[in-house]
Amino acid sequence: MNIRKQRQEAILELIKEEPISTQDELISKLRDKSFEVTQATISRDIKELKLVKKIGANGKSAYAVSEAAAERLAPKYNAIFIESIISADYALNTCVVKTHTGMANAACAALDAAANDSVVGTIAGDDTIFVLCRTEAAAAELCSKINGALKK
Repeated sequence: MNIRKQRQEAILELIKEEPISTQDELISKLRDKSFEVTQATISRDIKELKLVKKIGANGKSAYAVSEAAAERLAPKYNAIFIESIISADYALNTCVVKTHTGMANAACAALDAAANDSVVGTIAGDDTIFVLCRTEAAAAELCSKINGALKK
């Protein structure tokens, strides 16, 4: 995966995790993740990702993915997810997804973007994602879907 795609995935993760109101904030957060970027680069990324500013519950504006962009990004998230994962298994209501080294965060962001009501939350490491599901049946179904997608 090229550096631009990695950086743009990191931007999408960051704005999903916390409200980011300015390009300077975004640059700082990206530098914390070891991306050396300029304001011009961030400006282009914001335009390419079709990010918009929305007013949050706290009354402050923050970057968000526009509805049209979210629909456009869905196939990309799918591709990232499928290319990143190795296997999935579950124990009780926790699904454990194994990924290629360094790909768990990107795959987790793709999984989060899928917005499944049976998922309570996710945690990503370097090559592993824990997905807390509401029930054991939901974990089994999620693992089955993931493993089924790998066979295609």
